[in-house]
Amino acid sequence: MSNSTNNFYALSQSFSVSDIIVIATYFLLNLAVGIWSSCRVSRNTLSGYFLAGRDMAWWPIGASLFASSEGSGLFIGLAGTGAAGGIAVAGFEWNLKMLTCMCVCVFVQIVTMPEYLGRRFGGERIRTYLAVLSLLLSVFTKISTDLYSGALFVQVCLGWNLYLSTVLMLVVTALYTIAGGLAAVIYTDTLQTFIMIVGAIILTITAFNKIGGYGNLEQVYSMAVPSKIIPNSTCHLPREDAMHLFRDAVTGDLPWPGMTLGLTILATWYWCTDQVIVQRSLSAKNMSHVKGASILAAYLKMLPFIFIILPGMISRALYPDSVGCVDPEECVRVCGAEVGCSNIAFPKLVIELMPSGLRGLMIAVIMAALMSSLTSIFNSSSTLFTMDIWKKHRPQASERELLLVGRIVTVILVVVSVVWIPILQSANSGQLYVYIQSVTSYLAPPVTAVFTLAVFWKRTNEQGAFWGLMVGLVVGVCRMVLEFGFAPPRCGVVDSAPAVLRGVHYLHFAILLCGLTAIVVTIVSLLTPPPSQEQVHNLTWWTITEEPQREIPLQKVSSVSHRSSQGSEPTRRVTCGHVAGLCISALRRPEETPAPRVPSVRESVFWSRFCCFNALLLISINIFLYAYFA
Repeated sequence: MSNSTNNFYALSQSFSVSDIIVIATYFLLNLAVGIWSSCRVSRNTLSGYFLAGRDMAWWPIGASLFASSEGSGLFIGLAGTGAAGGIAVAGFEWNLKMLTCMCVCVFVQIVTMPEYLGRRFGGERIRTYLAVLSLLLSVFTKISTDLYSGALFVQVCLGWNLYLSTVLMLVVTALYTIAGGLAAVIYTDTLQTFIMIVGAIILTITAFNKIGGYGNLEQVYSMAVPSKIIPNSTCHLPREDAMHLFRDAVTGDLPWPGMTLGLTILATWYWCTDQVIVQRSLSAKNMSHVKGASILAAYLKMLPFIFIILPGMISRALYPDSVGCVDPEECVRVCGAEVGCSNIAFPKLVIELMPSGLRGLMIAVIMAALMSSLTSIFNSSSTLFTMDIWKKHRPQASERELLLVGRIVTVILVVVSVVWIPILQSANSGQLYVYIQSVTSYLAPPVTAVFTLAVFWKRTNEQGAFWGLMVGLVVGVCRMVLEFGFAPPRCGVVDSAPAVLRGVHYLHFAILLCGLTAIVVTIVSLLTPPPSQEQVHNLTWWTITEEPQREIPLQKVSSVSHRSSQGSEPTRRVTCGHVAGLCISALRRPEETPAPRVPSVRESVFWSRFCCFNALLLISINIFLYAYFA
């Protein structure tokens, strides 16, 4: 980050003793919850470490789904995009949050999405490709954006050294992720969800009191013009459609076709195929808990509009010269980025409005969001590597070896993340949330198309899926290279990008890319032999309730060929010692290790109806919100 930001950071208020106590208490409580949860669930079986023993209740899973999807990147990004363009970005939070209810039915006997496609299509190339793609996306989009936004917040509010603050959070995060597996992640996510909601409520109430209430928001936002502007330009003016969700299909910053169809494609990828989300749902006791967790997360996803996006708009209204700056020299002085400083909207509110003690709470909130997101990515990525890459090449690997590999992968991800920090500094821009969504639009739609056809069309085969993914990848990467080669121009600068780039919004591109992939998959599948009965039995929407043809122990699945692990090393039973709060492992013979329970897709009539009622209620609320703010 540019040294020119020192003037801005110098404005940060000094932290009091109470702020430091709050932050320290948060870290200690977080570690305590992580250690406690590590001791509750066996961490030395694959099901225990990667899926929390498949014995989690609906409420911690729902809280974890929410916390994992609201990382610090979204705290900073949503507030920043709200400050720059208004409420339309709320559509990303409201779009089809219940999709995971439907999709987890297919995954109920699976560990990862690549493993599902491996069983569905046979072979290894699709499974390996998707695992590698997911790992790359985790490192270079999820981890990088979370690290940047978290470090930005801490540096703005505390004035700490960027490397010191980031490394400290990474180390604490990695400790309980490596030690505890998914159970530690889910229980600490539950704690962090509570902290995030409480802190955001306090900040929102304080911010609205500052402007005189919600009724004044539109007026004060429309007048949020910086004192230093660029002549003969309009980029300093707030958008006239700032309070509308649906915007012009051609000139809108978030056009309505993209926010309906394109966003649905991205939401399907995230809620149905992204390992971070699917893995949490797979840890549930049964299908009723899966649906209950999804519904709880959907209710919680209503909150960011009020507690993140609207405060971002208030931040621009209160501090237009910093949050709404457009002059490149002024923006560099304020935040170190020529293209704008909307990303500082949320931390700016914290350091200006929050009193002593509560300011420390909000720092804890962002740390919670950062650590929640990172723990999710670390745990899920290690699962992908272990189950879909390592075990493929070492089918005879014992459980003990696979667990060790999973923990080593987490350490490697931490190291790569720290090495990535200098690149994050140089990549400081005012387009963080746009960056996240645009990269997703270039890479995710082919996966969505293949997954959807695999679930709903039994004729889809391996050749069609593979070549559809390859065509989609080539087209998506070409668009991404063009996007990075022609960065959005600064205010007042002529855009030299080709018309085909600026003329097709990234959400519209997602629609076209998904459609192209689906066409390729369909044509190739029809021109090649159909899949075998084994590849569709119990693996599509139409066959999911069929009785399994054979027992498939979770930890023994290597690929579609169902090779079993021959490792015979004794596994370990976890007991909790009372010295330094550590968990001590005791040897247990293999025959004493219970097989992981595979949850059933069947559920009681009462809870099925209860979940369906809440799902319909959520859809009704979504329709009302879209209509009210359209």
